[in-house]
Amino acid sequence: MDLDLTPAQEEVRRLAREFAEAEIAPVAARNDREERFPHEIIQKLAPTGLLTPTIPKTYGGYGTDFIGEACVFEEIGRVCSSVRTILSVHNSLVALTILRWGTEAQKERYLPDLSRGRYLGCFALTEHTAGSDAVHQSTQARREGDGWRITGRKAWVSSGSEAGLCLLFAQTNPDRGHRGITAFLVPMESPGITVERVKGKMGLKAAHTAHLTLEDVWVPEENVLGEVGQGFKVAMSALDNGRYGVAAGSVGVARACLEASIAYARQRHAFGKPIAAFQLVQEMIARMAVEVEAARMLVYRAGHLKNRGVRNTLETSMAKLYATELAVRAARTAIQIHGALGYTDAYPVERHLRDALATTIYEGTSQIQTLIIGRALTGESAFA
Repeated sequence: MDLDLTPAQEEVRRLAREFAEAEIAPVAARNDREERFPHEIIQKLAPTGLLTPTIPKTYGGYGTDFIGEACVFEEIGRVCSSVRTILSVHNSLVALTILRWGTEAQKERYLPDLSRGRYLGCFALTEHTAGSDAVHQSTQARREGDGWRITGRKAWVSSGSEAGLCLLFAQTNPDRGHRGITAFLVPMESPGITVERVKGKMGLKAAHTAHLTLEDVWVPEENVLGEVGQGFKVAMSALDNGRYGVAAGSVGVARACLEASIAYARQRHAFGKPIAAFQLVQEMIARMAVEVEAARMLVYRAGHLKNRGVRNTLETSMAKLYATELAVRAARTAIQIHGALGYTDAYPVERHLRDALATTIYEGTSQIQTLIIGRALTGESAFA
């Protein structure tokens, strides 16, 4: 594994950094405060290809590899986790899953529109009674004619109130457990879908979240993604990609906290000198810097395996666990270094903490990642 970025990876990092600084950073605090979905940012991103960085150019994406994707999500996560969340769901959970499991007709139908930003994608696996235990889906799909009728409720769907296409999972044969789950591509304009936006979130306020109710929503057979009964495999492969995006974005959050802490410690004076000269402040900054590098290497290791087409569930879970927990630690440390000002929205570190806390919950909690790692290392499952 070469630790130097290739020229192509450096270029996509530069493009993402420049876009983030010019278009996202100036409005990130306002969008968070007003809980304003960044539609204009999404539309500006579309021509760059960064809406779907790992989708091939033939389908309208940027065409970078997984290390390049990590660079994109780190740079965007550094300035706004809400935008990074929207992109991770759109690209990693939806577009990449269609790329892997879709028929050529499905790829040609959906990927160019997702890449152009004609509509956003959302991912509906979680239910109010099926979160970490995703096997026990209560949403049902029954055959009707040349299609399916879907009835049920989905919870905590990122971009659910803004998306045009939903990758949704439902039980088509409850007697078969996880082998009875099927993945469907459901247009959000389909009759029978009711959207309830979630209000009062602690963080990720500009990345809207919704609960979905489906009442006899009909989808044609051609909208099954993968094979009938293969939905659990589809979902788990999607989560491997989604967790990778979350990990990369969390490196960006931790890096932002480090950079903010260094800048503030240099300018803030106490006892006649900058607080950067104090040993305990240096210790906090040094520890953050080491952990940022370690988290990035875990992400790149998982990305290296993804680029080779090698199974990477263990490495991706390690990266997700470490990077998201680091983002929380780094944000708390940054607030401590900023003192009372860090506890206000005068500086972005308090927003980083609120946003980082969500990353340890969604797409598999830190506890679930720990159990995935433990199962891979011991051969024993704690889930059953």
